[in-house]
Amino acid sequence: MSLHLPCPNCGADVVFRSPALPNRVCDYCRSMLVRSDAGVAKVGEVAALPFDVSPVQIGMRGRADDNGFEVIGRVRWAWTDGAWNEWLLLFDDGANAWLGEAMGQFMLLREQPIGKVRTRALREIANGKDARPGTEFQLDQEKMVVADAREVVCVAAEGELPFTARSGWRLYSVDLRGRHGQCATLQRDDQEVTFYKGRYVTLAELAPRGLRAIEGWTLPSYAA
Repeated sequence: MSLHLPCPNCGADVVFRSPALPNRVCDYCRSMLVRSDAGVAKVGEVAALPFDVSPVQIGMRGRADDNGFEVIGRVRWAWTDGAWNEWLLLFDDGANAWLGEAMGQFMLLREQPIGKVRTRALREIANGKDARPGTEFQLDQEKMVVADAREVVCVAAEGELPFTARSGWRLYSVDLRGRHGQCATLQRDDQEVTFYKGRYVTLAELAPRGLRAIEGWTLPSYAA
């Protein structure tokens, strides 16, 4: 059940749709809000999102793993040579996942407890060791390779989120790729390590409805 609370900064109606997602960017004043038993509090402000040409947007619906979802949040990350989006999906059963979007490719990722990862090389990276692109290791009986590793920064965010995504937040991010469409991402800062695992998907596979209209781009037939 959705929870409606007034933004403590501007008074606008703020909707929280999942108890697992305590963070929310106000759609009107872009305050970063955190919900607790005491109510909702402002913990900062989020920069305006720069223009990009992604067809995905907040409110887009689709299906994955026989479960419907809605896009309810986004974090925009950047590094020295570019940027990418991570879209938060809220599924009809209450679960959530991320849809990573970079250079026209999409990764469907679900968070996994880092404590359950037994791969030694990956645990060493989680504990502070730098990753080397091209390194191969086994992860859950799958051969994975380090595709890239870089320092990244949070540019901006919108919608509902499971964490506080302040503009300027810096992480060390490592992307892994398997031979048969598997993928994974490890991200760490001075406080926490998170790990996500999943697979590459196409936009058509997700049966999207409510794609963003982009001038000069014809809406694909699968999204009509």
